[in-house]
Amino acid sequence: MSNDPSKRPSWNEYFMGITDLVASRATCVRRRVGAVLVKGKRILCSGYNGAPAHVTHCQDTGCLRKQLNVPSGEKHELCRGVHAEQNVIIQAAYYGIQVKDASLYCTTQPCSICAKMIINAGIKKVYYREGYDDPMTLDMFDQAGVVLVHLRS
Repeated sequence: MSNDPSKRPSWNEYFMGITDLVASRATCVRRRVGAVLVKGKRILCSGYNGAPAHVTHCQDTGCLRKQLNVPSGEKHELCRGVHAEQNVIIQAAYYGIQVKDASLYCTTQPCSICAKMIINAGIKKVYYREGYDDPMTLDMFDQAGVVLVHLRS
């Protein structure tokens, strides 16, 4: 994104910049991820990764996956946190916001668990900046017709 005040950011730069700000609220000790749902150039909802509402944050309890040296992308069931992509879909459902045909901006490429939710929520396009080694996501998005766009910094 340009620091020149006379240059407006592109829509992708704008939404990804907001996604970065959302990620700054994350409480995960291993990775900060933000997600923003957009439809018709309007923000529908946002989410970041961390423990569920009213549950002690991982910053306070410690990270079991980190303590056990679990590699990234493995044994998701050991994590207390909810992924940013999951949280944005949950928040939309909680507040009755329809996400069908929306686009998702996410700081990190979704994992296969989130990919399943994205597909079933009817989200059609996913923009991300940072890669994530999960070939199943790529295969499922391809089969379901979800467009995955890597926005490079």
